[in-house]
Amino acid sequence: MTKSPPRTRIQVRNRAAILEAALEVFAARGFRGATLDRIAQAAGLSKPNLLYYFRSKEALHLAILEDLLELWLAPLREMDADGEPREQILGYVRRKLEMSRDHPRESRLFANEILQGAPRARPVLEGELKVLVDEKAAVIAAWSESGRIGPVDPYHLIFSIWALTQHYADFEVQVRAIMGKTDPYPGAEAWLDHLFGAALGISHKTT
Repeated sequence: MTKSPPRTRIQVRNRAAILEAALEVFAARGFRGATLDRIAQAAGLSKPNLLYYFRSKEALHLAILEDLLELWLAPLREMDADGEPREQILGYVRRKLEMSRDHPRESRLFANEILQGAPRARPVLEGELKVLVDEKAAVIAAWSESGRIGPVDPYHLIFSIWALTQHYADFEVQVRAIMGKTDPYPGAEAWLDHLFGAALGISHKTT
């Protein structure tokens, strides 16, 4: 099989500029509201130049989603079945909150994709994501059944972590409007540690 020639420095720079501009536009406007003209303008390139790197809006959106989904799965992959259960789960909560803080545009792009019915991300959701969640849910269930954490539904625990951490990115405008110049993340981390720590507390059986 013939290998593609290596990209020049200009090609690498232009491709990176296009992906950065596309992330901004897709996150702000969703797939339907984004246009190649707008993305090219944000990247500082002509539309024909953009099409040299990505043949369509769909191809560009898919490239971003593929990078995003790898980023998205990483925090859950780090949950270690051999670790201390509360530390592993609360560590996952903190990593997801850090993702909202450090990658808010990616979170909003992912949310937009889901709200549209995940037409491009569905194969990953029903494949790689489901396999990973099933694996970690089994780990959490085993911790719960052995009494190392309190009784929890592992799937709804994971869903709750997603909802309560991604809120700070997906609804950032609302959070900032209410909290003003106060950084919400230190308080959010302390609150979520308390909230999920309480939910994971070991129940005391009566004799």
